[in-house]
Order: sequence, then C-alpha cells, then structure tokens
Amino acid sequence: MEPIVLASSSPRRQEILKFLNIPYKITIPNFDEQIPEGMENEKVPEYFAVQKVNAVARTYNSGCEVPWILGADTMVLLDGKLLGKPADSNEAASYLKRLQGKTHKVITGVALFNGKVFYLSSRTSITKVTFAKMSDEEIEWYVGTDEWHGAAGGYRIQGLASCFIKKIDGLNSNVVGLPIFELYDMLKEQGYYEKK
Repeated sequence: MEPIVLASSSPRRQEILKFLNIPYKITIPNFDEQIPEGMENEKVPEYFAVQKVNAVARTYNSGCEVPWILGADTMVLLDGKLLGKPADSNEAASYLKRLQGKTHKVITGVALFNGKVFYLSSRTSITKVTFAKMSDEEIEWYVGTDEWHGAAGGYRIQGLASCFIKKIDGLNSNVVGLPIFELYDMLKEQGYYEKK
C-alpha cells in the first residue's frame, strides 16, 4: 500500500493507522485555526480537517506528484459550545466539571486527498458520550494523570477517563480522534486498496 501523509502529530491517529496496517508519514500542517463567521459548530471540525490537508498539499512544489493526504480534527460540543484542547490543567478541570453528569457530542471531521486524481473528499462523524457524575476529588485525580494533554474536551476515552464514561452512542474510534469506518470507506471509495 502507498504511504499516506498524515496532517497531524496525534499519537492516537498514528496508532489507528498502524492498527489498519496503513503506512504513513507525518507532516504538521501550518494553517490559521480561525472559525469562519456564522459557521455551524458541527461543521467546524470537517472545515479544519480540509484546511489541514490543503496546508500540507501547498508544501509540494508545482509539478511534483502530491501523495495521499489525510487530515482530521476533533472537537467536543456541549451546550452549544465547542471545547478544543485545554491550554492547562485549570482549563482541563473546568471542562470536566462541565462535562460530568451530562451527554455531549464528539465531532471528528476527516478529509482525504488523492493526489493522483486531485480529488478531495471529507466527512463528519458524531458520537454522543455520557459522563457519570464526578466529584471534585475525581476530577482533580483525573487531571493529575495528565491524560488531558492534547485531548479535545480534556479527556481520553481510551485511557483512565473510561472509568467515568457511562454510555457511548456511535463510533468509539471517532472519540479517539479518527473514525475507522469513515476512513476505511473513504479509502475504499477512492480506490486506495485496489491492486496496481
């Protein structure tokens, strides 16, 4: 299989690609994370995923063959507000205080560019996650594990946060940061698995 350029430094996304036996290289995208005015919250992660792919595609010189490029972006939506990655432990604790005892949406946008035919497709996957009620001590303990670093909403579902996840409605891999069904379906649709 051809290597895919992953427009992300996320170790979780790398783990998923390894799990799927997809060879990859990493290129960190450089783009302005500004949400266009009036954009619906649920469309923002897909928009950012496309921006990441475009930013990486622009690094290839004119006339160069552009490879497969994969971009993804994950955000948490609670009470009409998007929660990204917490800046510090205080913000992580405030996110968890808001999430505990409630159901929120985890939204991941995925974008895939096929350099051979210059075709870009993108999709959005949404999973509903319900947290159990958490005491201040439990929140303090979880924040102390440092799992919140680089995680949308300040938690990792595949880590110790699973102690507090009461219910998941949708793809678990979406909450991790790369929905496997959507990714596989897009690759299949674009002929990635076809034998040369």
